[in-house]
Amino acid sequence: MNRQLNYRLVSKALFLSGALLLTGCVSIPESIKGTTATPVTDLNVVLAAPELYVGQEGRFGGRVIEVKNLPSSTQLEIAVMPLSHYDAAPELQQPSVGRLYANVTHFLDPTDYKNQYVTVVGTIKGVKTGKVGEAVYPFLRIDVTGMKRWTLTQQVIMPAPVMTWGYYGNAPYWYNYGYGGYGAYPYGTGQVVPVLE
Repeated sequence: MNRQLNYRLVSKALFLSGALLLTGCVSIPESIKGTTATPVTDLNVVLAAPELYVGQEGRFGGRVIEVKNLPSSTQLEIAVMPLSHYDAAPELQQPSVGRLYANVTHFLDPTDYKNQYVTVVGTIKGVKTGKVGEAVYPFLRIDVTGMKRWTLTQQVIMPAPVMTWGYYGNAPYWYNYGYGGYGAYPYGTGQVVPVLE
């Protein structure tokens, strides 16, 4: 009886620990979480049948191409990029998948947003025809309810450490020889990669 009780207690603790670990893996900022559990994030799916998605919540992000200030709002033209599943930031290594017009209900200074990376969440309003250069292009329209402007920084990725100790013999009789230290970095330089924070 006591053993069965301990087993149940341990299994419940492991289950709860696992659930807590999994929920800790997603850290989407509050400003772009939205009101639904799974907002639409695939621009190509929406553009294929926009009438099915009008009125639904969508989350999109990318680089701001143009900022147009209107009398009572601001329109951002965004080159949409796929979003990270971790924090909903635009994936810098991915190409643009389309364009959208994001309508914000207040004034945004163009010098603060042009050529910056943003993620927006809001209500999908449909598709409007616009131009990219001289080409006619479909733009998704979204009324923004939340927005996050990302800061572009650089991060150094060091090469993986090389373990500098060795073992000889046959298992289970392994013998350590030489330095049993903590590892060392191989010769070479780290890689500098851009990241959004």
